[in-house]
Amino acid sequence: MSERFRKGLALVLALALAATMLAAGGCTTKTDEEPGEEPAVDEKVGGTFNFYISEPAFIDPINLQESEGTQVGQSVFDSLVTFDPLTSEVKPAAAESWESNDDATVWTFYLVQGAKFHNGREVTAQDFKYAWERICTPANKSEIAYHLGVVKGYDEMQAETATELEGVKVVDDYTLEVTLNYAFADFEYVVGHPALAPVPAEAVDADPAAFADMPIGNGPFKMAEPWAHDQYIKVVKFDDYYGEEPYIDGVDFKILSDQDAAFLEFQAGNVDFVPIPSGQIQATVDEYGESPDGYTVNPGEQVSLGEELAIYYLLVNNEDETLKDPAVRNAMSLAIDRQDICDKVFEGTRVPATGIVPPGIVGHTPDAFKSSKYDVEAAKAALAEAGYPDGAGFPKISLEYNSGSGHEDILQLVQEDLKAIGIESELVGSEWAQYLDKLGAKDYQVGRLGWIADYPIMDNFLYPLFKTGSTDNYAFYSNADVDAKLDEARMIVDDDERVAQYQEIEKIVGDASAVIPMFYYRHTRVASDRVNEGIYSPNGLFTFESVWLTK
Repeated sequence: MSERFRKGLALVLALALAATMLAAGGCTTKTDEEPGEEPAVDEKVGGTFNFYISEPAFIDPINLQESEGTQVGQSVFDSLVTFDPLTSEVKPAAAESWESNDDATVWTFYLVQGAKFHNGREVTAQDFKYAWERICTPANKSEIAYHLGVVKGYDEMQAETATELEGVKVVDDYTLEVTLNYAFADFEYVVGHPALAPVPAEAVDADPAAFADMPIGNGPFKMAEPWAHDQYIKVVKFDDYYGEEPYIDGVDFKILSDQDAAFLEFQAGNVDFVPIPSGQIQATVDEYGESPDGYTVNPGEQVSLGEELAIYYLLVNNEDETLKDPAVRNAMSLAIDRQDICDKVFEGTRVPATGIVPPGIVGHTPDAFKSSKYDVEAAKAALAEAGYPDGAGFPKISLEYNSGSGHEDILQLVQEDLKAIGIESELVGSEWAQYLDKLGAKDYQVGRLGWIADYPIMDNFLYPLFKTGSTDNYAFYSNADVDAKLDEARMIVDDDERVAQYQEIEKIVGDASAVIPMFYYRHTRVASDRVNEGIYSPNGLFTFESVWLTK
C-alpha cells in the first residue's frame, strides 16, 4: 500500500494522547466481564444509539459544513480517506491506497473494489468526479466548494467557462487521478472531508430535493427514512458495507430544541450522548465518572473532557462602519476577561485562546493574537486612539448568537466587559439556520462562531476564515498580502517552511484583530451507562462504527 501521510502530525498527536493516558493512569474498558476478558461479539451486537443534535443546515455532501450535519453525514458517507479518531492520522477509506508525484501536484487514489452505494450500485471513480463537479457548479450554490479550490479547472467552473474539473481524471473504474493548480502537500488531508464523498448521479438527478432529505451514501449506515425536520434523522446499519461492520443496528439522531432539553432527556434515559449544560460539568463528572483519556467513554467513565481541535471566537464585521478600525477591534478584544468566562461558564474545563489555531495542530503558536491578553487599561487606550475616549460617541452595537446552545451566558459576560470600557451593546439571539443567513448577509456587527478542523492542518483554520471571498470568511476580512501568502503557503512542499509561513499569516490577522479568539474547546459531553468503547474524537465527531451498547 502506497499511503502518504505527514508523519510529524501523527507522531505529535499520538505522543500527546499517550502522555494524557499515562498521566491518567492508562485507559481501561469497563464491562460486566472479568478484568481482561473481552465480551463475545454477539454480546456487543445490536441496539440503537440515541444521539442528540440540533437541527442541521444540510446532510447532503454538497453543503456539508457545520457540526450537526457533518455528524450525520460522516455516518452515511465515506470519503477517499478518513482520520484515526484518536491520533488524527490519515487512514484509508473509500481509497485503499494513494500516492503523489514528487512535487505534490498530481495525486492518484486507488479505490476499494466492490464497495457499494446504499442503492446497491458499485462505487467507481466516476462517482467522485461527479460529486466534486456538482459541488463546483455555481448554480448549485455550494458553500463548501473552496475545499476543491486547488484542483485544476476549479476557477474555470466558478467562472462558468467550463462544466467539468479538468484536473479530475477517471483513469479506470477504480483509479482517480487529481491534478492541482500548484503543489499542495496537504491535499491528502483535504480529501478526507465528509463533503467530498461520492454520490450516485442517478439518484441526485432524479430528484435533488428528495436526495437532500434522504441522501444515498457509501458509508457504514444508510438513511432509514427521510429527514424529519426539527424532529429526528434515523440511520441504520448498511449490510453491504465494504468496511468493518458496526456493532450497533443504527443511530437515532434526536433533534431537540436546546442543550438543557437534551440533558433532561439524557437524565430520563432517552438519549445516550449529550452536551453538559453550563454550571453542571463538575456535578456530572461526580455522578457519572470521567473518561481517563478524555475521548473514550465506557460505563462509569462516561464524561468526555478531551481537547478539541477547535476554537470559539467572536466575529467582528470588518466592513461595519463602527468596527472597521483595527484599533476598535483591538480594544474590544483586550477588554474581554476570557479566564473569567472559562471559570464561570465552563468551570475551568476550557482555557483562554491566544490565537485562531488551537493546540494539537502542528504550528500552533502561543500568543499569536497579542490583543487576546486581558488588559482593561490597554483596551481603553486603544478605544481612545480610535477616537472614542471612555467610549464617548461610540454607538450601541449588537452581539449576535445562535440561541439554545448556551451562548447567551458567554455573551452576557462579554457584554459586561465591553461596558467596562464604555461600549454599550444588546444581545440578539436567532435559530441556527437563520443566524447563519444573517452572518452571510453581513446583517450583524459582532457575532460568535466555533471552528473545528475539517482536517487537522493550519491551512484549514487560516485559508477559509481569512481568504478574501471565502464563504466562511464571515468577518469579511480582506488583505491582499494575506491572500498572496495563503496561496504561497500551499505551494511549499517542505513541512517546516510551510508551517512557518502559516505562522506569519496568523500573526498578521492577529495584529488586525480580524476576529476575536475566545477559548479553545474541550469536550463537555456525557454518555449513558450502556455506551461502551464510544470514541468522541478531537475533531468533534462520534465514531459510530466501533461503539457497542450494553443490553
